[in-house]
Amino acid sequence: MFIHIGNGNVIRSSDIISIVDHNIISSSTIMDEMITANQKHIIGPKEGAKSVVITNNQLYLSTLSVATLKKRASIKSTISKLDDYSEDLELE
Repeated sequence: MFIHIGNGNVIRSSDIISIVDHNIISSSTIMDEMITANQKHIIGPKEGAKSVVITNNQLYLSTLSVATLKKRASIKSTISKLDDYSEDLELE
Protein backbone atom coordinates (compact mmCIF):
# COMPACT_ATOMS: atom_id res chain seq x y z
CA MET A 1 0.00 0.00 0.00
CA PHE A 2 1.17 3.53 -0.70
CA ILE A 3 0.59 6.70 1.30
CA HIS A 4 0.49 10.23 -0.09
CA ILE A 5 2.50 12.30 2.40
CA GLY A 6 1.97 15.64 0.69
CA ASN A 7 4.11 17.80 -1.56
CA GLY A 8 3.74 15.33 -4.43
CA ASN A 9 5.42 12.50 -2.51
CA VAL A 10 3.91 9.03 -2.40
CA ILE A 11 5.80 6.36 -0.48
CA ARG A 12 5.37 2.69 0.26
CA SER A 13 3.84 2.30 3.72
CA SER A 14 6.10 -0.66 4.52
CA ASP A 15 9.14 1.64 4.14
CA ILE A 16 8.00 3.99 6.91
CA ILE A 17 10.00 3.65 10.10
CA SER A 18 8.58 6.63 11.97
CA ILE A 19 6.57 9.83 11.59
CA VAL A 20 7.77 12.59 13.91
CA ASP A 21 6.44 16.08 14.64
CA HIS A 22 8.79 18.65 13.12
CA ASN A 23 8.72 20.76 16.32
CA ILE A 24 10.21 17.86 18.28
CA ILE A 25 13.08 17.62 15.84
CA SER A 26 13.71 21.35 16.13
CA SER A 27 14.10 21.03 19.90
CA SER A 28 16.14 17.79 19.94
CA THR A 29 19.91 17.92 19.55
CA ILE A 30 20.15 14.27 18.48
CA MET A 31 17.44 14.62 15.84
CA ASP A 32 18.99 17.87 14.62
CA GLU A 33 22.33 16.05 14.20
CA MET A 34 20.58 13.29 12.24
CA ILE A 35 18.99 15.85 9.92
CA THR A 36 22.31 17.66 9.43
CA ALA A 37 24.19 14.42 8.71
CA ASN A 38 21.59 13.31 6.15
CA GLN A 39 21.04 16.55 4.20
CA LYS A 40 21.46 14.79 0.85
CA HIS A 41 18.70 12.30 1.77
CA ILE A 42 16.08 14.90 2.71
CA ILE A 43 13.14 15.43 0.37
CA GLY A 44 10.50 18.12 0.79
CA PRO A 45 10.19 21.77 1.76
CA LYS A 46 12.05 22.94 4.85
CA GLU A 47 9.73 25.90 5.23
CA GLY A 48 6.29 25.03 6.50
CA ALA A 49 7.21 21.45 7.40
CA LYS A 50 4.94 20.01 10.08
CA SER A 51 6.23 16.45 10.17
CA VAL A 52 9.19 14.30 9.24
CA VAL A 53 8.62 10.87 7.72
CA ILE A 54 11.61 8.60 8.28
CA THR A 55 11.98 5.72 5.81
CA ASN A 56 14.66 3.15 5.08
CA ASN A 57 16.50 5.42 2.65
CA GLN A 58 15.12 8.96 2.93
CA LEU A 59 13.84 11.64 5.28
CA TYR A 60 10.72 13.34 3.94
CA LEU A 61 9.63 16.74 5.21
CA SER A 62 5.87 17.06 4.92
CA THR A 63 3.55 20.03 5.26
CA LEU A 64 0.90 17.63 6.57
CA SER A 65 0.54 17.11 10.32
CA VAL A 66 1.40 13.87 12.09
CA ALA A 67 -2.31 13.38 12.84
CA THR A 68 -3.24 13.64 9.15
CA LEU A 69 -0.52 11.20 8.13
CA LYS A 70 -1.61 8.82 10.88
CA LYS A 71 -5.18 8.91 9.54
CA ARG A 72 -3.94 8.16 6.04
CA ALA A 73 -1.87 5.25 7.33
CA SER A 74 -4.82 3.86 9.31
CA ILE A 75 -6.92 3.78 6.15
CA LYS A 76 -4.58 1.04 4.97
CA SER A 77 -5.30 -1.14 7.99
CA THR A 78 -9.03 -0.50 7.65
CA ILE A 79 -9.01 -1.47 3.98
CA SER A 80 -7.00 -4.62 4.66
CA LYS A 81 -9.63 -5.75 7.20
CA LEU A 82 -12.49 -5.47 4.69
CA ASP A 83 -13.85 -8.66 3.20
CA ASP A 84 -13.12 -9.13 -0.48
CA TYR A 85 -16.26 -10.05 -2.39
CA SER A 86 -14.88 -9.23 -5.83
CA GLU A 87 -14.60 -12.90 -6.79
CA ASP A 88 -18.27 -13.45 -5.92
CA LEU A 89 -19.40 -10.92 -8.51
CA GLU A 90 -20.09 -12.21 -11.97
CA LEU A 91 -19.76 -9.88 -14.90
CA GLU A 92 -22.24 -10.46 -17.69
